[in-house]
Amino acid sequence: MKLKKLTALFLACAMALSLAACGTPAADNSAPPQESKEAQASAPAEQNTPAPVDENLSDVQKIIKEAEGMTLEELAQKAIEESNGKTFFGVGNSSRGKSALPLFIEYLQSIDSSYSMEFDWQQPKNNKIFDQLTADSLKPEGTFAMTLIQDGNQIESKMVQTGILDTFIPKEWAEANSTSADSYDGYLALQTLNKVFMYNNTGSKIYDNCWDFIAEGEHGLYMDIDSEIVGKNFLYMLTQDKYAGWLKEAFDALSADEQAYFQPTINEMKADAEDLGLGENGAYALAWIKLWVESYNAQTDDGPICNTLVDKSATDQFGLLVYSKLRSVEESSSVSVNNINVAAYDDGYTGIGGFGYCHYLFVTDNSPLPWTACAFIAYMTETVDGFSAWGKDMGGYSSNPTVAAGTEEKYGHSKGGMAEDGATVEFEAKNDRGYDWWTTDGKLVLEDPEYCAEVSFTVGSWVEMLTKYAG
Repeated sequence: MKLKKLTALFLACAMALSLAACGTPAADNSAPPQESKEAQASAPAEQNTPAPVDENLSDVQKIIKEAEGMTLEELAQKAIEESNGKTFFGVGNSSRGKSALPLFIEYLQSIDSSYSMEFDWQQPKNNKIFDQLTADSLKPEGTFAMTLIQDGNQIESKMVQTGILDTFIPKEWAEANSTSADSYDGYLALQTLNKVFMYNNTGSKIYDNCWDFIAEGEHGLYMDIDSEIVGKNFLYMLTQDKYAGWLKEAFDALSADEQAYFQPTINEMKADAEDLGLGENGAYALAWIKLWVESYNAQTDDGPICNTLVDKSATDQFGLLVYSKLRSVEESSSVSVNNINVAAYDDGYTGIGGFGYCHYLFVTDNSPLPWTACAFIAYMTETVDGFSAWGKDMGGYSSNPTVAAGTEEKYGHSKGGMAEDGATVEFEAKNDRGYDWWTTDGKLVLEDPEYCAEVSFTVGSWVEMLTKYAG
């Protein structure tokens, strides 16, 4: 359910309770009060149709509703009127917001050369963004105009259901996705990012099945699930029927000897899967999760994982990490992107290739600059330049198909990326096969915020009881 619907329902219930407490009967909204025949006759015919209950929307939600019918250029005019000479505060999980804001200001200045705006972009560490937004929501007018935020589970439970953040669906973004703001049900994603299985190829070991990553003696490099909470969503999603089915198919492709190693754990998980209300392949999902949590080598960030794997000394090591980290590899005699394989790209690889999650865009419900926030969000999701702060990396896919196509044309990720002189830079591991491939052949496990929130107290509690590898 979209935030505007939840808010309207909540406020309507609160009004009814308030009136009842004062001894006044609550109004029956199912039918309008009867008018005199004279009044009905003199009133325009359209008055017989109930008007939208705008009084149940917050001031920011009213602006969003109006903004959803406007083009980017129209929103830009509103932003210029609202924020000229002011300071724009944003907060996000990605530092790239700091790179996108100057481009947005330049865009507004191309419309009005006298326009100026200062900005401050904050990136809280250790998952503190939710605490920061919650504290800011207690003010009549907040500090932060908007946010770029990840972790669908906590967004749903802590930000959306509480009314702290509002979803804005830009008109031209909706049209590019063959929908409309009124009919679209969900959050606005700036992009989908992927974390993929990569392994060092300087040795003889081959990982051709996702169960190989949890085989005896394996210790994959992975950002700890308590350091980056979105990693827990990956584990939660594996229990959804679709992805549990993928794990079962991959298990069936193993040799008899390989299956024999995993079968006792799968058998052990059957009772838990039933208790947690999972589907027919739930035991396979729980077995994979259990063996993964009990074996992965916890790291504090994806950058160091990448730096380790691309060194020729990291023979037979592997990790699950953000694909875009390959962009920062500096080639040398011992370090090269050619020292690693993206597992899902190998011929004959079977099973899940990684995990996909989103960066979502929201306007704060007490935004001090709501028009400017809407214009900035539209700029990032409707133009290649607006998305360029993220678009230069492989493994980050715009939610706007038109922008995604323009980004590929500009940066050539399918050919390993473009050098500054426009030449193609080819490394097999960097030849991004794109969102459509990853979500089909690449078997990328995609985050579903509602499902994650639904199982966070069941599967989530079960995950918390597992013993992590301490090597």
